Amino acid sequence: MDSRVVIKDDNLSLTRIEEKCLYCGMCKNVCKNKNDLCDDDCIRCGQCILNCPSGALVPVYNYKKVLNYIKDTDKTVIVSVSPSVRVTIGDEFKFLPGEFLEKKLVSVLKEIGFDYVFDIAFGADVTVYEEAKEFIKRLETKNNLPQFSSCCPSWVMYINKYYKEYSNNLSSCKSPIGMQGAIIKNYFLELNNIKKDDVINVVIAPCVSKKSEISIYINKDVDYVLTTTELAMMIRELGIDMHNLKDKEFDKLLGTSSKNGLSFGVSGGVLTAVIRTAYFLLNNKAAPDDIVVFENLENYSQATINLEKMTIKVAKVYGIKNFLAIKDKLNEFDFIEFMTCDNGCIGGGGQTLLAPNKATEYINKRFESLKNNDHKIIDSFENPELKEFYSTISEENKLKELLHYK
Repeated sequence: MDSRVVIKDDNLSLTRIEEKCLYCGMCKNVCKNKNDLCDDDCIRCGQCILNCPSGALVPVYNYKKVLNYIKDTDKTVIVSVSPSVRVTIGDEFKFLPGEFLEKKLVSVLKEIGFDYVFDIAFGADVTVYEEAKEFIKRLETKNNLPQFSSCCPSWVMYINKYYKEYSNNLSSCKSPIGMQGAIIKNYFLELNNIKKDDVINVVIAPCVSKKSEISIYINKDVDYVLTTTELAMMIRELGIDMHNLKDKEFDKLLGTSSKNGLSFGVSGGVLTAVIRTAYFLLNNKAAPDDIVVFENLENYSQATINLEKMTIKVAKVYGIKNFLAIKDKLNEFDFIEFMTCDNGCIGGGGQTLLAPNKATEYINKRFESLKNNDHKIIDSFENPELKEFYSTISEENKLKELLHYK
């Protein structure tokens, strides 16, 4: 029996450089210990990449294809940046651990040659709004509770593959990159008289699983997903010095985001944002600052929430193995956020590799940096560009077609 995880030829997320492999079995141990999976059960989370001692496991690289579109074609190349990338890219270039580099990152992407640079946290704000609406309907009808978050493609893949009986518990909402991709291709381009065939739409993500997601779940609204490490390769190959670039702002009409939208990068961020927006939709006022206070248990965290019209129970879980710890208690909860990677996307398989003795420190710094960002817009429903989008497209059928899987 092979001591390694099996990576099939059709795996769009990760691959193995055979000549580097030590056959140490670390990848298989990580998959077993973190996900309770092995052999051909890959859910493409990329945690094995972060733990491979020889660098034999890597993302499937697409960055050179994107560079070719930028440098050698007349295509309009659009890029959107996931929340956690702005607190992890600096680890590649001797910035402080977890340093918040949002405006520096925009400047880098403009320097690379992208025509438009957008913030995926806008897509996260739309996801929050749609998921909150869906959650309220489920609470009212008592159907398919608890509602599971659907932002993590490895988690969605796991449920659909191994626990199909819970597939209807998954939110019908696309992930933030799915929503943003649909909005760019079917809203932004139309407003700006740009033809779809003339556009390459790219996402910078902390996650190798997103590379598979755009082929499995997203209908060609995103052309390429690049990881944080691939972005670092682009920066180095082009000889760009991040430290000497002036800060720039995201392009507008997809560039504004909320503090809660940014928090999608950390465990608990999705859940908290959805609950705060659900509270607003139910009561027409902002939620109290302390509406979600987690009680940390051994394998997950839970909270009891007063929505005024009702009291609900929620949980956040990261790590597939911890799903098994809560599986027999699902009927106790109304909403559960699941993420595959440790502490959420800040620990994603496409992030910068960290020395084992520094990993906890850096992950904690990333967490604090994202949670304590100084964005003045707190809640997703306060985002003025979100309001503009919904004022333009208000028909529920059209919104469902653009923003939902089913």
